[in-house]
Amino acid sequence: MNKTTRTKLLDKPYLVWVLLFIIAPLIMVLFYAITDKSGAFTISNFAQIPGYISTILLSILYGVAATVICLLLGYPFAYFLSKHTERTQRTIVLLVMLPMWMNFLIRTYSLMTILGDSGVINRMFLALHLDKMHLINTPGAVILGMVYNFLPYMILPIYSVLSKMDYSLLEAAQDLGSNKAHTFSKVILPLSLPGTLSGITMVFVPCVSTFYITQKLGGGQIVLIGDVIESQFQSANNYNLGAALSFVLMILIFICLGVMNHFDKDNEGVII
Repeated sequence: MNKTTRTKLLDKPYLVWVLLFIIAPLIMVLFYAITDKSGAFTISNFAQIPGYISTILLSILYGVAATVICLLLGYPFAYFLSKHTERTQRTIVLLVMLPMWMNFLIRTYSLMTILGDSGVINRMFLALHLDKMHLINTPGAVILGMVYNFLPYMILPIYSVLSKMDYSLLEAAQDLGSNKAHTFSKVILPLSLPGTLSGITMVFVPCVSTFYITQKLGGGQIVLIGDVIESQFQSANNYNLGAALSFVLMILIFICLGVMNHFDKDNEGVII
């Protein structure tokens, strides 16, 4: 058996997986999106999309806000983490990944316990003789839930790139007279761009499409596109409209990914 034949055989399980769990579901979503309940072809499902434009824009706004906060928190954390010893790095990475080992629902419920009107934070306020604050069922609680659940997805790709960076380039920049700020902006930041874009993608996509966080931390008062899609499948029993909304959301996500990949391609391996 030659090398080409072995490679083709090794590719088969992967191709089967792609066909069954990626291509087939996408085809099913498209089928439901362009048909009605009787199975007849129609574009009426897509004709209803303009009525949800405000919800889609609100979802993007929340996704952008959570992604920016994750980036502002995650990049410095990953940068300083990469400068520690390998033993310390392994320990801290383990601590970062530890919450991800727990169920997503449990993590969200824990925030409900912390932010509730009788939660941990308000009990601390009362102990300090301060007024209670209404933290749960607010936009801030929803964004905090997104940041808490998806922050590791920002930290890990950035850390992975920074930890493998050739630090001789930093020494060369410093030898040529660059200060720390200039070295960071002209060397470290461009070289870490692939990890940064990966982190942005891994945070933004689930933030835009989430629905459980808004239901538990938003109290149903904040409705994002994920909530609308979930309601179409669960309560409204309108799979066709839900599929059309899912298809449009998927197209928007692909556009965002394409834009970020374009910037990654333009800056790959470039030191400005």
